[in-house]
Amino acid sequence: MVRNARWAFPLCATGLCKRCICWLWTLSPKRSVIPILTVFRRERSTADAIGQVRNVLSRDVSPKWVLEGDIKGCFDNISHEWLVANVCMDKVILRKWLKAGFIEMGRLFPTTAGTPQGGIISPVLANIALDGLQAELTSLFSTVREARAAKVNFVRYADDFIITGSSRELLENEVKPLVAEFLAARALILSAKKTKVTQVTEGFDFLGWHVRFFGHQLLVLPSKENRKAFLDKIRELLRTNKSARQIDVIEKLTPVVRGWANYHRSQNSSQTFARGDNQIWHALWRWSCRRHPTKGKKWIKQRYFKCIEGRDWRFADKDQLLPILAGYRKIDHVKIRGDANPYDPAFDEYFSIRLAKRMDKTLEGRRKLRWLWWWQEGLCPHCDQKITRESGWHLHHIVKRSERGSDKLTNLVLLHPNCHRQYHVRDSADPAGISKYK
Repeated sequence: MVRNARWAFPLCATGLCKRCICWLWTLSPKRSVIPILTVFRRERSTADAIGQVRNVLSRDVSPKWVLEGDIKGCFDNISHEWLVANVCMDKVILRKWLKAGFIEMGRLFPTTAGTPQGGIISPVLANIALDGLQAELTSLFSTVREARAAKVNFVRYADDFIITGSSRELLENEVKPLVAEFLAARALILSAKKTKVTQVTEGFDFLGWHVRFFGHQLLVLPSKENRKAFLDKIRELLRTNKSARQIDVIEKLTPVVRGWANYHRSQNSSQTFARGDNQIWHALWRWSCRRHPTKGKKWIKQRYFKCIEGRDWRFADKDQLLPILAGYRKIDHVKIRGDANPYDPAFDEYFSIRLAKRMDKTLEGRRKLRWLWWWQEGLCPHCDQKITRESGWHLHHIVKRSERGSDKLTNLVLLHPNCHRQYHVRDSADPAGISKYK
């Protein structure tokens, strides 16, 4: 509760007000900068960022040098004065937000620099502060020919970024000083320890992946540190649940395994997944043996490991099965268009089609699509004709995505592709009959 002498009101009301204003300011930087892949944007993801890295580095004529950028304490040190001077909004409200501080363990910590930790508006403000670096890099070159020869490309996700270049000298003598000057205006500095220039053939880490050129092929693998953190988390969960039931252990491990596999499945991860499964199995075997030190290995195997669908040694009980990393086949990620804006109604159809294609690639997504088809009795609510594989289909959002419509099944309906296009051309409120599926 927030209190004064006369009134008391829930903090959530204040939070709701901030979130509404936050939605407004998420739109602000979108149209003012060159389209780049950044965090805190709806529909952008790390998969899009690493996809852009692959695009700029995968060809034989691609740049061979990379500046790995790391901003020291980015979100804790952004200049308040720069934000007040450059963010187009009420300065009094902005100053109050920046000075709001944060509460931890019942204690208030003021913020004299940076954006308040956990603040609703903080990610947007941090993103605005870092926008514009790509435009600065473009201004380095007076002609298109010079820019092409330099092979400078910029990919950023939150405060992690890389800049490619044709030579080490270009990145160290021209690009790095420009980046340092850009950040200095915002009271930020590059980390001397983590910021370095690397040759692509030696490899570099970015967003949990290791990117490296092997011969004539660019490989993107889970990084060594990322693999270690994942396996350490598995081992820690087993260590802290020595006496837990097997079903409880499976329930705790499943989201960890699934989340890590889904994060990396769009890249070259099959061999890493196989090695990871082997290390997880060893950890599970040690956990099982510690529980029954007087039992034989055969008894332990029969008690905790089953043969399922022709694959032996699956960690399972009669009701639950722990997924394996190798079960997550590679699914290529289609990189988002650089100019795609989820707040622009003109892109509603684009994002609906993108969601449908993404759902069709996974078992869970196909299950949802089948449920929608069954619920609509196989009919398109716009024309009342059958929806088949031959006719094709598009997903339509009843409440538009640009109006904060969700991806829940209650807000989705299947339409013929042509019916979907007709609806967006007319820009009517709802296609005929669609309301009965709400």
